[in-house]
Amino acid sequence: MIEKCGKNTEFFSIFVISFMKNRFFSILIVCFSLGLLVLCSCGRRHPRGSGLVLPVDSLFIDLSKDAVEKRTKKVEQFFTELNKNAGLNGTVLYAEGGRVLYRHAFGWRRLNQRKEPIQIDDQFQLASVSKMFTAEAVMLLHAQGKLDYDDPLTKYIPEFPYQGITIRHLLNHRSGLSRYETLADEHWPDRTIPMTNEDVIDLFCKYRPEPYNKPGVTFHYTNVNYVLLASVVERITGQHFEDFMKQQVFVPLGMDHSYIYSLRGVDRIKTYVETAVQGHDLYKSGARRAQEDYLNGVVGDKVMLSTVDDLYRFSVALENNSFLPEDIQQEAFVPGSEEWKRGENYGFGWRMSDKHPNIVFHFGWWKGYRTFFIRYPEKGRTLIVLTNTSSSAVGDPLWDFLNDTTVQLPPASVNARLVFD
Repeated sequence: MIEKCGKNTEFFSIFVISFMKNRFFSILIVCFSLGLLVLCSCGRRHPRGSGLVLPVDSLFIDLSKDAVEKRTKKVEQFFTELNKNAGLNGTVLYAEGGRVLYRHAFGWRRLNQRKEPIQIDDQFQLASVSKMFTAEAVMLLHAQGKLDYDDPLTKYIPEFPYQGITIRHLLNHRSGLSRYETLADEHWPDRTIPMTNEDVIDLFCKYRPEPYNKPGVTFHYTNVNYVLLASVVERITGQHFEDFMKQQVFVPLGMDHSYIYSLRGVDRIKTYVETAVQGHDLYKSGARRAQEDYLNGVVGDKVMLSTVDDLYRFSVALENNSFLPEDIQQEAFVPGSEEWKRGENYGFGWRMSDKHPNIVFHFGWWKGYRTFFIRYPEKGRTLIVLTNTSSSAVGDPLWDFLNDTTVQLPPASVNARLVFD
């Protein structure tokens, strides 16, 4: 009987291999083979307590292997062409179905001199992609019971001269406040002295610029909202924003290569930002290294530095709700306005567009850096592109890439693998 079972097992193994190209029959046959082996094993004598030992590796077949290879090849081809045709200079990470399919670095840290090739673990200034982390800090304080989204801003910054603005208005860009950059350009005479968040608040208190709208009337994206949110974090915790972010956000998330750039304590700014990857402005005459700016002392709306791997760790935490409780975390992806101004909306640190339903994203542009962070939860896709040029040519093709359905992958057997070479 046992000998006959062995022959049957060999027969079914050959049978399984012959039908590997047909997924439906493969699954049926593998299941049937498993059942047959169990029955055959029942006729064998096993030592007491040894349990049933099956040749698992021969039974479970990665039916998505061909699709993964095909998808990976398409991704590689897309970004190679983007580098060639649009001048992609930076790092890329693409994940789908819980698998990191592609990680690659293109170009140079010093583009104007073509010196020092960019490395995959290089840190880039995130520009406005920083806002999602400021929002995450505010949501963390909310989860800890230290603030409510509908609290008035003046509860935490009582000297601020505008009434009726809530924390939620700031998160959703519905405060109606005008640009702090314009105010600074008009009233900050020495551009070698870095400005801080407290300086921004002082300028609004002193000059009281006319708001664009009353609070809560409409969505109007403006950086000052997230500057004020960072200040709220500081007022509540008594910590500098950069310290709070490191201790309460980056370290718990395992984002060991991320930090908030700070000019705190700096009397005069230097000519250039002292980071390995330099930002570059592009002109007809070529690339020029972007200079340090007095507004880089203002935090919350920009000046976070990170890597593609760290940002993917954050994306995995969002997918699994492993940093904040699900009911709190998912509020970040809820449109904050009933109206969609020019087809756009905003959650807590994340953008939405009616052109790309079910996708949440944020792009950034500041002083020679452009960044792109796009999540497509419905299809399990995450795309992170960090560049050190001011070129916008990279951005538009990314949407066609994200929406490509010619090759679709099933979820990985172990989701959200954080395995990097």
